[in-house]
Amino acid sequence: MAEPTLSAERADLLETLQLHRFFLRNTTRDLTDEQIGLRSTVSELCLGGLIKHVAGTERNWVNFIQAGPTALPDAGDPASLEQYAKMFQMSPGETLAGVLATYDEAAKQTDDLIRTLPDLDFSQPLPDAPWFTPGARWSARRVLLHLIAETAQHAGHADIIREAIDGAKSMG
Repeated sequence: MAEPTLSAERADLLETLQLHRFFLRNTTRDLTDEQIGLRSTVSELCLGGLIKHVAGTERNWVNFIQAGPTALPDAGDPASLEQYAKMFQMSPGETLAGVLATYDEAAKQTDDLIRTLPDLDFSQPLPDAPWFTPGARWSARRVLLHLIAETAQHAGHADIIREAIDGAKSMG
C-alpha cells in the first residue's frame, strides 16, 4: 500500500527536521564512545548528551501533542528536573550506537506523527512553568516548529563541541 501524499506543509516540516537531525548526528561521525562524552568547552555539554537531550525533547513534545501537559517534565518537581538534567550527560555504559538508536526511535515517532496527525492546528494547554505564558496553548504545528528550532540550535552547539575535540567541522 502506497503512503498517502503529504501536504506541502507536512513535507516541509519533515524535510527541515530531518536535515537538522542529520547535522546533529553528523557531529559524531568517526568518534569513539569516549569522545562523545567529552566536555570540550567550558559548558557541561557533550555530543552524546546533546543527542540524548534532543531525543528526549522530541519524545516529550510528541507525547505532549498526544496526551497534553502532563507529558512534559514537571517544572516544580525536583526529581523531574534532575532526570531532565541527566539527559545532557553520558552515563557509564552508554555508547554512541545506543544514543543514536534512541534518537532514531524518537525521530521515527515524531515523523510518524507528522504524517498521520489529523490536524496540525490541534492544540494542548502548556503546563505551568515560569518559561511559558500562563494559560497559553501550543498547536501541534507550533510544537513541531519548536522541535526544528531546538534541533538546529543544538546542532550548532554540537558543531562547536566537535571542532574543539579534534578540529573536524561538521557544517562548514
